[in-house]
Amino acid sequence: MEPENLTRISEFLLLGLSEEPELQPLLFGLFLSMYLITVLGNLLMILAVSSDPHLHTPMYFFLSNLSFVDICFTSTTVPKMLVNIQTQSKVITYKGCITQLYVFLHFGTLDVCLLTVMAYDRFVAICHPLHYTVIMHPRLCGLLVLVSWTICVLISLLQSLMVLRLSFCTALEIPHFFCELNQMIQLACSDTFVIYMVMYFSTVLLGGGSLAGILYSYSKIVSSICAMSSTQGKYKAFSTCASHLSVVSLFYCTGLGVYLSSAVTHSSWSSATASVMYTVVTPMLNPFIYSLRNKDIKGAVKRFFGAAGIMWTVILRMKTCT
Repeated sequence: MEPENLTRISEFLLLGLSEEPELQPLLFGLFLSMYLITVLGNLLMILAVSSDPHLHTPMYFFLSNLSFVDICFTSTTVPKMLVNIQTQSKVITYKGCITQLYVFLHFGTLDVCLLTVMAYDRFVAICHPLHYTVIMHPRLCGLLVLVSWTICVLISLLQSLMVLRLSFCTALEIPHFFCELNQMIQLACSDTFVIYMVMYFSTVLLGGGSLAGILYSYSKIVSSICAMSSTQGKYKAFSTCASHLSVVSLFYCTGLGVYLSSAVTHSSWSSATASVMYTVVTPMLNPFIYSLRNKDIKGAVKRFFGAAGIMWTVILRMKTCT
């Protein structure tokens, strides 16, 4: 491949989930609704945790970070899709595609890292309750988040830079609603062996390592819960882990389902449809899963709305007086 061919690539075409014109308004309304629910739900979670001193604990610190990452993760793909549907344009620039790929990889891997850190937090809380405050001190919590960000920056940067080295020919249509790494590699007409090896190694190292850490943490947690003599203690310990375990199961099962479905059916369209689950649905459901049976979150949300209502009333009265 000659070097000048690299300069001819100025844009890609995102084919989206469907090319049927009559389905576009339905897709626009559906994804706009899910995006707004995701942003508002996770933003409310962040505001509730930050405004309530009772929730300034490691568990809720990591939860608020996860909510922020979920907002960014969804915002990487859905707004561009909505714009494309509204403007009836499928074009995304080459630079825009690479940028979207980098940001998507960054926040996707950061989701995995934070879920692993949260599993470790639950492990310490249940298996070593007397030493919890000593082990999970604020400096360690901040360090765990910082290390997670650093690892994700390096991994996503490495893969994005390797995509930049690829040369593309004439087929520039991406059968997806965002610039997905595997789809972009398949469009390349240069040698992709190295980037495939890097992609699989990163997936096994990060995804497999994180899953192994989560499974180990929960194996110890289950053993500790079974060893408890009090039924009430067992229920309380399990309830603190149920939400996190649900989110982990949802994220990993949907993510694994995407790659299994694409491997079995060899269909890009089925892969794009399945990827909606972990890119849009999972971040949307996370706030509901964590607040459904959590009295602390429910109480914090009520107090937040109560304080906001009082503040709004005071502002209105001040405007009336002036």
